[in-house]
Amino acid sequence: MAIDTVPPLIAAQLNYLVSHCPFSVKVEQMWSGCKNPNLLDRFTLVIPYCLDFIRWDVIFNAVYPLAAPDVIFGPEDESFQPYDAGSEKFDKNSLVNWNSKDPTRLLSLISELRDAYIAYQSRRIGKVNDDRLTFEVSTMLTRQGIEMYMNSVNDKPEEVKFAVPLLDMDLNKLVAGSTWRHQQKIYLQVIYPVGKKSPAPRLKLVSAAELRAFFSIEEFKLPPWMDGMCMAEYLPTLEEMLGFQIKDAVSSIETRRKFIMALEPLFGRPVEADPVFCRRATFLASSGVFTFLVHFSISLQFPKQQPAFLLQSSQHFNSQGAPIKSSNLTEYPWSPRWEASQMAGRIFEFLADECLNFKKYCNQLNQQ
Repeated sequence: MAIDTVPPLIAAQLNYLVSHCPFSVKVEQMWSGCKNPNLLDRFTLVIPYCLDFIRWDVIFNAVYPLAAPDVIFGPEDESFQPYDAGSEKFDKNSLVNWNSKDPTRLLSLISELRDAYIAYQSRRIGKVNDDRLTFEVSTMLTRQGIEMYMNSVNDKPEEVKFAVPLLDMDLNKLVAGSTWRHQQKIYLQVIYPVGKKSPAPRLKLVSAAELRAFFSIEEFKLPPWMDGMCMAEYLPTLEEMLGFQIKDAVSSIETRRKFIMALEPLFGRPVEADPVFCRRATFLASSGVFTFLVHFSISLQFPKQQPAFLLQSSQHFNSQGAPIKSSNLTEYPWSPRWEASQMAGRIFEFLADECLNFKKYCNQLNQQ
């Protein structure tokens, strides 16, 4: 994004939105709508909604940067009218009170429109003629933060999607030292086909990619959906199971940390280590005059799954000038029942022989 070609007042609004928005809004493209093509005054925002994205075009005027922007919604939302004439919000919305010199106004506008969009989708779904769907919606109304979206073809509803936030706990505070910018949440995606007597909705756990360094939702097994069950009955069991596994994930960080600390008396202090999730550590080692790095990769399933590590020579380089590395090493003595000191000791013994093989491999590559 070429900020130097964006008029200052518009750039201030956009920069504040991207850096302070509580949800991860992104700018997809920018273009010019005035005679000077170097002045970028229009852009597409990609806004997370219901575990997917909506795209809105924000139209400023570089010639009149003091004016409030227009917002163009997607073609599937032609009936979305956030500020109906005569409504209470019509005279109090962010466009009426626009102040181009206040850089927070675009963020206020987008947040206001997103809230209105949540209400709009909820009204649409409330009009769907499907008894089961109506009942399910009524059982979830007391839960905070649910988002809904209706997919339709030729104005006929096909399916309704729900994003249901799970666990009333602050995941960011559970992980000491985490640098997550946005509040981390785990959602249950629920998809109901409209007008079809399916035995169960389609269910899937979803989280932001950043959370996967701490907890693997892909490996979490959802509880079965029993015949005649409704979402209000399903969610407590799911949240109880998920809560137990989240607590295990927190305790496993300390287990991985103790393993890395057990390596230090043998290898010395790590050259580099992951201090938050304790998933990676690198040590400098030597055998005679041969020095090399040992890169450890520790999975979320540790200690059930043993760490993988590879060796990297500090003295041998390939034809492209990159340091020579070994393949991942995973076949070595291991038991998840060992104490951390025994795990480290057995790895150190294994490497005493393996590093000689690696040195020989490096010399052979250099001779070739």
